[in-house]
Amino acid sequence: MSPAAPQDPNAPRFRVRPPANWLNDPNGPFRWQGRYHLFYQYNPAAPVHANIHWGHASSPDLARWEHHPIALTPTPGGPDEAGCWSGCVVDDDGTPTAVYTGVGHDHTGLGTICLARAADPLLVRWRPEPAPVVSAPPPGLDVVMFRDPFVFRHAGRRHALVGAGLADGTASVLVYDCDDLTDWRFTGVLLDGGDPVAADAFGDKAVGWECPQLFRTGDGDHVLVVSLWDGDPCSTGYLTGRLISEGVAGLRFEPRTGGRLDHGRDFYAPAVLQEDGRTLLWGWSWEARDAPGDWAGVLTAPRVVGTRPDGGLRVLPAPELELLRAPAPLGAGPLPVSYDLEVTAHDRTTVTLLRSARGRLTIRLDPRHGTVTLDRTGWPRAGREGAGGEGAAPVTVGTAPDARLTVRVLVDGSLLELFVADRATVTERVYQRPGDVRELTVEGDAEVIGWELVPPTTG
Repeated sequence: MSPAAPQDPNAPRFRVRPPANWLNDPNGPFRWQGRYHLFYQYNPAAPVHANIHWGHASSPDLARWEHHPIALTPTPGGPDEAGCWSGCVVDDDGTPTAVYTGVGHDHTGLGTICLARAADPLLVRWRPEPAPVVSAPPPGLDVVMFRDPFVFRHAGRRHALVGAGLADGTASVLVYDCDDLTDWRFTGVLLDGGDPVAADAFGDKAVGWECPQLFRTGDGDHVLVVSLWDGDPCSTGYLTGRLISEGVAGLRFEPRTGGRLDHGRDFYAPAVLQEDGRTLLWGWSWEARDAPGDWAGVLTAPRVVGTRPDGGLRVLPAPELELLRAPAPLGAGPLPVSYDLEVTAHDRTTVTLLRSARGRLTIRLDPRHGTVTLDRTGWPRAGREGAGGEGAAPVTVGTAPDARLTVRVLVDGSLLELFVADRATVTERVYQRPGDVRELTVEGDAEVIGWELVPPTTG
């Protein structure tokens, strides 16, 4: 669990975050000897983005998390002396191996690709390799952004994606052959922002694609996930399509559809873990408050992601999260700080979660038109890094019109995650102020059931 002072109603208690200071991207979700391991970008000294290490937590069940000592620390004089940035963890012939971005003090957006090997079965101690396996971007492409390796297997070989941006403003994903993790060979551009499907799905705002992730679907398709960088974190997107082999161990991605991965303002840099039969995904939810506290950043709840027959994304909370539900459902009265709510609407319905003299935090469901609207206009904020200055305008997500519409709402302190049927998510930070009242009211024809989140007592 993530410790939080009882007097802070905005501190998430059940999602992964360090006890204090800075967290950003999730890194290297990994299953090893019966436990889930989750790493993250971490500044152990202050709640600001600087001095980046890899933090580490693990869990037997995705509900109970134990924090461990820092996994990766910058090496003075080494290729990561100014930061151990994002990457992944893979099983390299029985040795868990972190593949990550090392940056120096003058990196200017260009990282190196580094390795570190686990030195014990609990993945607590790590030994970094002294030299990077990739010391610079490939020549001839005029790359100005280069980071975030993601290693995967395809057709019996191991490959890696690297997020990139070119000097002309084209975002791209580069691909390497790395069947031997110590010997990387650039094989080409997997996909770039000039692709018409990608341009239609993402627009042309991004000048770089960060944190590329790739996972297989049950019908032979793949899903490519990228985080859109426009000079600051912008949003996240996905593309569904085919991974096609070209030449000697070369690959390209042929997308057929795509869209926004999360429709909220406070979600970025997701990382995936592909298991037998399912794929899990975590994202980073940054802070949207004006005054920083002594902690900053939290990881979302784990989500199970896949695709529909039309290539659209299917996304649901991991079923293990039900372990956090209190034995008895919520009754009438105030809402707790952290809860899990299911709403099934048969007609237009408005659900209120928080109210103040300035307005109400509501979710409006319209089954006949297939829309869900999260209205947080009573909690305005000035634009912040990555938020696009959107203020607090309502966000509407479309789904299939039907006789009924079900949403799931996970609230943990200031972190709100809205799951619209199994088609879309909205991640928002909503901060309770003095005088605000957490209270559930329902207007319309709907069934509502909820549970307070509590630490699991069994399992």
